[in-house]
Amino acid sequence: MSPAVGGARGGVAVRVVPCLDVSGGRVVKGVNFLDLQDAGDPVELAARYYEQGADELTFLDVGATVENRSTMYDTVTRTAEQVFIPLTVGGGVRSVDDVSRLQQCGADKIGVNSAAIARPDLVGEIADRFGAQAVVLSLDVKRSDRTDSGFVVTTHGGRMETDIDAVAWAREAVERGAGELLVNSIDADGTKNGFDLDLVRAVRAVSTVPVIASGGAGRVEHFAPAVDAGADAVLAASVFHRAEMTIGDVKDALRESGHAVR
Repeated sequence: MSPAVGGARGGVAVRVVPCLDVSGGRVVKGVNFLDLQDAGDPVELAARYYEQGADELTFLDVGATVENRSTMYDTVTRTAEQVFIPLTVGGGVRSVDDVSRLQQCGADKIGVNSAAIARPDLVGEIADRFGAQAVVLSLDVKRSDRTDSGFVVTTHGGRMETDIDAVAWAREAVERGAGELLVNSIDADGTKNGFDLDLVRAVRAVSTVPVIASGGAGRVEHFAPAVDAGADAVLAASVFHRAEMTIGDVKDALRESGHAVR
């Protein structure tokens, strides 16, 4: 097998990360962030992925409303009691107090997106208090001809476009203390046509921290190209929820492509 190109730097194993988009206590999934449909119980799915060998789990509260917040705390707590791999939780995180409570519930890392765009100092505040390793900047990105990089950041679950260059924001967030970048292509989300490799390459070029590629996985063959493009971890949702492939299937495909996995 040929050696891995790009991606998990220094021979570090590629992480395979199932993502659970949670709303009202249930996992939901759509296409391009729209037409969300029920995909199951988050704790049951988390336990399944843990048994399959997932390296981490990511929970995103896609509702992120006040009435759903208590449900999410409960979901994280129940999952942390059963699943002993790192949990990243995002959605609606606006302050260090939110981070503190989620960590008390069992979250290891916290994803921030809209609130960090509205107030970039939030990234540094979380990193200063909890360490950079606890801060995952989540970027929901669309292609755009309005920015130098060709990619623009969106907020509010992809519903609102900003004028912010996604690659420039990724660089700034790392400088402010983000310990990881979760890069989600809204254009590719749910399409099953593969990751947006141009986006992964662009963010990799400016990042000194791990990059997680998200959005577009449809076949096991889609994951290795994302790592070749510079991803340290690969994230997927619906293909796992619908049992179209397992964590083990993805790891086998990555191994066959010459990438180290756990």
